[in-house]
Amino acid sequence: MSHAVDSRPHTAATEIGHWVGGSLQAPAGAMRSDVFNPATGAVTGQVVLASPEVVDQAVRCAAEAFPGWSRMPPIRRARVMFKFLELLNRDRDELARAITREHGKVFSDAQGEVTRGIEIVEFACGIPQLLKGDYTDQVSTGIDNWTMRQPLGVVAGITPFNFPVMVPMWMFPVAIAAGNTFVLKPSPLDPSPALMMARLLQEAGLPDGVFNVVQGDKVAVDALLEHPDVKAVSFVGSTPIAQKIYETGARHGKRVQALGGAKNHMVVMPDADMNQAADALVGAAFGSAGERCMAVSVAVLVGDAADRILPILAEKTRALKVRNGTERDAEMGPIVSQVARERIAGYIAQGEAEGARLLIDGRTFEAAAAGAGCDGGFWLGGTLFDDVKPDMRIYREEIFGPVLGCVRVADMAQALALVNSHEYGNGVCCFTRDGGAAREFARRVEVGMVGINVPIPVPMAWHGFGGWKKSLFGDLHAYGEEGVRFYTKQKSIMQRWPESIGKGADFAMPTAR
Repeated sequence: MSHAVDSRPHTAATEIGHWVGGSLQAPAGAMRSDVFNPATGAVTGQVVLASPEVVDQAVRCAAEAFPGWSRMPPIRRARVMFKFLELLNRDRDELARAITREHGKVFSDAQGEVTRGIEIVEFACGIPQLLKGDYTDQVSTGIDNWTMRQPLGVVAGITPFNFPVMVPMWMFPVAIAAGNTFVLKPSPLDPSPALMMARLLQEAGLPDGVFNVVQGDKVAVDALLEHPDVKAVSFVGSTPIAQKIYETGARHGKRVQALGGAKNHMVVMPDADMNQAADALVGAAFGSAGERCMAVSVAVLVGDAADRILPILAEKTRALKVRNGTERDAEMGPIVSQVARERIAGYIAQGEAEGARLLIDGRTFEAAAAGAGCDGGFWLGGTLFDDVKPDMRIYREEIFGPVLGCVRVADMAQALALVNSHEYGNGVCCFTRDGGAAREFARRVEVGMVGINVPIPVPMAWHGFGGWKKSLFGDLHAYGEEGVRFYTKQKSIMQRWPESIGKGADFAMPTAR
């Protein structure tokens, strides 16, 4: 439904086009896809889908802008980032409103998303320090050796619907500050924030062509992956697509960073504060309607923790305020699309069929309860399962919706074995008062991002985001210093001067002398 192609004529006011070479484009005759307000189900616009020709034009503009931008001193590139940061802070609520309008998440959550994106820009403003190399005097007689990091060229980002501001800002601020030029392909479900950021970058003084946006679907993705002038691709999305992006990009000689899916566990030890743990579970499972790669979708309840926490958890789930995201008291908004809603409802039915005990069924949520005009929206309430087993689909697969499954285990050893045996390794957390248990858990768990009494352990801007196993394809995490390494290549230079060069050819392998 959300990708339905519409051949009707459209006015400029309803079109959401591309940003190429510093201007907005909406080619006549191009395919278009409906954009919805998930809270009401109303069509709010049509996004123009890029053809391979449009992608090629964007890449060519980026390639033409690269020489001038890459030669600019890093401090001058940082000044553009500082101005962009100022403008983002000025318009942060406008960006958040656009997120709520097209994604559906509640406004406070959208504000948090914008803030986390802004933090990456703050980090990127330090690019002069981040690009410093190493220098060794006199590595051998009369010879000095140093390293420098240089940009790759044109790089691309392919980003998901669930964070239309934050995830692109995991990528392009670091890439651009490092001297690359960028082509962003956002989700067609919520395409407007990408254009808003493009305009702010232009206002900040970024030269035309350094940042480009191509709206689109698989056609645009394939064109970017196959384009010979695209040197690197960053991707965030589901694991099957991440693996394909990684393999296809590598086959075409590109550097690829592909972040995939997740099945995040929260282990609740018997000594945990059960009210705190229940609050954490409700927020982490149902925030953003569970449409987060760091959402907790499995509660691993150790020993008697299950019988103590489940009544509290059920009460809090029933009390969840599912509203239009524009309402001030909203805690959870709608699902992003009708297709996604139907898929999630199918998982709930599958869980029942497989024998999990359905304590709260989000399918019974009445859309009218979300507020005026919401009858046509894509609504589900929070769903809670008990007695989930590791062989069930609702345990094995990423649901990406407001569904929390509870698994009972006897002790910490069983909890670790359960988490470590899962094919995903994105995020995990453990709620406990026991420092020794927490330390042992953090060291032994086979997951890339770990929280101790922190339900959503998303690293801060100067660290780096990425999971293990099938949650990450590639060696380098997003943003932080690893992001700088991903978007640059190291060059090593050895230098000596004629006065220190001995006479005659030397046929031996050079060594330090």
